[in-house]
This record gives sequence, C-alpha cells and structure tokens, in this order.
Amino acid sequence: MFGMAIAAGFGVLGPAIGIGMIGSHAMDAIGRNPEASDKVVSNMILAIVFAEALGILALVVSFIIKFV
Repeated sequence: MFGMAIAAGFGVLGPAIGIGMIGSHAMDAIGRNPEASDKVVSNMILAIVFAEALGILALVVSFIIKFV
C-alpha cells in the first residue's frame, strides 16, 4: 500500500505541475497576442492531454503495484 501511495503521489505531481505551467504560459501568450488565441488554446489542450496521459499511466502503475 505504501508503494502504491508513493507511485500515485509522485506520478501525479509531475503532470500537475506541468499542466499548471502550460496554462500559465498559454495565458501569457494570449495576453500578448489575443488574435492568436484560437491556435494557442488548441495547442494548450493538446499539451494538457499529453501531460494528463502520463498521470493516468502513473495511476495504472500504482494499481499494478497494489494488485501484483
């Protein structure tokens, strides 16, 4: 159980920080160039999906640790 908690906690911590940084930099880019907000938002969503996939993978690995 302790291994599962560590794997899930640290595995989700990285993508959470990454998603925060992606959102922050996207808002900076939109603030500097509001006309490009459509391109920025679509690229931001794509980057968030990739970061979240790593978090989900960490949760899957933590469940594998628990049940195997």
